[in-house]
Amino acid sequence: MNHPNTQTASEATSTPVEAHPRAFEPITLVITVLMSVLGALIGIVLITSLGVSPNTAVIGALVAMLIGRIPLGVLTRMRSQHRQNLVQSAISGSTFAAANSLLTPIAVPFALGRTDLVWPMLGGAVIGLAVDSWVLYRVFDSKLLPATGSWPAGIAAAETIKAGDTGGRKAAVLGVGAVVGLVGALFKFPTSAAGVGFLGNIWALAMFGVGLAAGQYAPDFGFDLGAERVPHGLMVGAGLVALVQALLLMRTRKGRGDNQAADVDTDDDERTVQAPQLRRGLLEGMGLFVCGAIVVAIAGGVVGRLSVPALVGWVALAGVAAIVHQLIVGLAAMHSGWFPAFAVTLIFLIIGLVLHIPTVPLALMVGYTASTGPAFADLGYDFKAGWLLRRNAVPWQPFEIEGRRQQYLAQLVGFGVALVVVAIAWKSFFSDGRVPPVSEVYVATIKGGLEPGTMTTMLLWAIPGALIQLIGGPSRQMGVLLATGLLVATPDAGWMVLGALAIRQAYTMWRRRGLTDPEARKESDEQSENDLSLVGAGLVAGSSLNDVGQLTKAL
Repeated sequence: MNHPNTQTASEATSTPVEAHPRAFEPITLVITVLMSVLGALIGIVLITSLGVSPNTAVIGALVAMLIGRIPLGVLTRMRSQHRQNLVQSAISGSTFAAANSLLTPIAVPFALGRTDLVWPMLGGAVIGLAVDSWVLYRVFDSKLLPATGSWPAGIAAAETIKAGDTGGRKAAVLGVGAVVGLVGALFKFPTSAAGVGFLGNIWALAMFGVGLAAGQYAPDFGFDLGAERVPHGLMVGAGLVALVQALLLMRTRKGRGDNQAADVDTDDDERTVQAPQLRRGLLEGMGLFVCGAIVVAIAGGVVGRLSVPALVGWVALAGVAAIVHQLIVGLAAMHSGWFPAFAVTLIFLIIGLVLHIPTVPLALMVGYTASTGPAFADLGYDFKAGWLLRRNAVPWQPFEIEGRRQQYLAQLVGFGVALVVVAIAWKSFFSDGRVPPVSEVYVATIKGGLEPGTMTTMLLWAIPGALIQLIGGPSRQMGVLLATGLLVATPDAGWMVLGALAIRQAYTMWRRRGLTDPEARKESDEQSENDLSLVGAGLVAGSSLNDVGQLTKAL
């Protein structure tokens, strides 16, 4: 998808700026708070019972649309696509914040038997969540995390809102896709994976599909890749190269030659976040994560357990782990719609074991690291949805920047509600034995230690991971996506992704038939992408509805 039409400075100043709806308007705020409570409850129920946290953005959009259809005075204001976007941003943010960023981290010390550390860990998780969202707000639509990236769940939310507003052919295609996605998910098919295959970068998704298929079928040939930590090793290598690539993207290029790299965007000047802003955002994030680690060290009693050099090392490792975890999860989510938060956290847990970090400091570091990433990815989805809904505004850039700010404020409301819900509910859930399964895995790994040779295996497999990531470049993230597929390894998802890619290519070639003019072929390819994006968005939306419907099983 290309950027919206941009204007010259004189055009922008001569055109009145359209006012974006405010997140704190009374009717919007009331609905946002109520939907955020629902989202937080859905998140903590499902993460503790089924081990999943669904994307509730589509639910929020649908409820906001229904409220807007009520012919009652102020409620009709919710017919605005932008207000619906604020509501869906808040409920999805509340869901992921409650489940992944708050409840999962505090469950780590609880499962370890240290209930006295739950509140200090909650404080650290709040810091992680706050910095997580702040960094994404600062760097979204940069060369590292562009608005033109896939962000599949964001496309699904935006197309749902637009279809509800305009109807017509697009609504019909989206609706059919949603029905297929819902029915397929009911029969245990990962239809969201097929939807993603219609939406993202072909190279990235091809690697993701290969990883999914290899992860599923390797055990049939006697290779348990997960037990051997092969995917984790690949992610270590790919993640390190991805980090270097991110640092290189932070540079300000004063001149560009004709032979610039193929993956350097030619429309960088049209982005709302340039290299200097990206650099400041990531450096601020790093500093804030280190400050958060210091708070966790003091509140969690790490200060008294480690020597001064060890304490400095712990704080540095926790800060680096938080931002690296955030970036890898965000990049994977942008391209694939999946984020390997559990696996990347487990990598840093293994590093901590290799460094012989004591049990309690290691548990706190794991909890702090786990608090970052999911909210970062979810906010990217929501910003993508808002970007799609705002792209025809005139003048575009002021409206886009203000709309993004209002979305961020709406998500902060969702985060605040999630914090209140988790603070009230965690004790009753945990006392009933309803602890997130991933937290129990972290604790079991901490107690069990490492098998001999684990780190050596990971370092060996880090080499091909690094090479694949290097070859693919920062725009494709091939190494990260291959490792993500291996780590997720959802049954049949590989076939769904690869099948969708094959259909996508065949449909594009079919539409091209008989066309020889380059411009006509380009226009045909763009129409193919638009058609398949609607199908993909519908499949993702339908699968999301099924995920939320799992609440009935959990209650």
